Amino acid sequence: MASAARFLRKSLTVIAAATAALVVVLAVVTAAGTYAIERAHPPAGRFVDVEGGRLHIVERGPADAPAVVLLHGATANLGDPQLALGERLAERYRVILVDRPGHGWSDRPGGRAAASPARQAELIYQALTRLGVTRPIVVGHSWSGALAPAYALAFPDDVAALVLLAPVTHPWPGGVGLINELAAAPVIGQLIARTVVLPAGYLMMTPALHMIFAPQTPPADYVARTGARLVLRPAEFIANAEDLVDLKANIAAQAPRYGEIKAPVAIIAGDKDTIVSTDIHARVLARQLPDATLTVLPGVGHMVNFAAAERIVQAVDAMAGKKGLASPLAK
Repeated sequence: MASAARFLRKSLTVIAAATAALVVVLAVVTAAGTYAIERAHPPAGRFVDVEGGRLHIVERGPADAPAVVLLHGATANLGDPQLALGERLAERYRVILVDRPGHGWSDRPGGRAAASPARQAELIYQALTRLGVTRPIVVGHSWSGALAPAYALAFPDDVAALVLLAPVTHPWPGGVGLINELAAAPVIGQLIARTVVLPAGYLMMTPALHMIFAPQTPPADYVARTGARLVLRPAEFIANAEDLVDLKANIAAQAPRYGEIKAPVAIIAGDKDTIVSTDIHARVLARQLPDATLTVLPGVGHMVNFAAAERIVQAVDAMAGKKGLASPLAK
């Protein structure tokens, strides 16, 4: 019995040492990978001071044209709407692309409190005010389908219109995935984010993108051109997880107020979206809003911003014309 106990203790010691060594190796790999990702995708715009930190913002198009603010979804940064819509819209609008708090190169003022769409709206409003942007058309995709209405609710006199793309707007059945639940948790979240997320993310990003874009396919250069791997950095991965985990409760509190939104709203979604249910979100939202148009595109999935970019530009043009904001450069 004594020898068996010694063998067990020795085995446990070896396992513990091996586990500790693996954690150290993964932490080093993550640190090195984070450095490489940041070198490959440095800030592309300017930093604007807000309460408690800075937001990273890229501007495109003529400075004297009507303003269009593009807000990205979860697990992304401003590179996503820039690739999908930025250059098209910049032909005749002042386009402002924002890394949401904690994403891309923006700070996360207030930590987890910044997971709230309402708080993100406040910070983005502060940044836009510093830039002299008034009454923009706010375009929100996916997670930002909750953020854009939060902006309109908080600043009703300073938003011209909303364009919501495959928006998340109402509570839904189910969760947001175990990895996000774990990453958003204290202590264990830090351990996971600083060890396994980045190595696993490199392996899983391509199949994950194909799932998100389905039934369409992502552009071949999507990862390189959008800096998609920035989300694998520990701090951003945790921020993204917090955004997702807290979203259901946040929009449950927000949804009853949608009828207060007086700005015109264009909603565009796909009938093949398996990421955000068009029936649960877009269709229900359209019935709540006093001035909304709903377009459901057949055969289109979640990444409607890529699959129907020209249709979205037309929706922005229609909103600009409706509000008397049409640019002299408009075709």
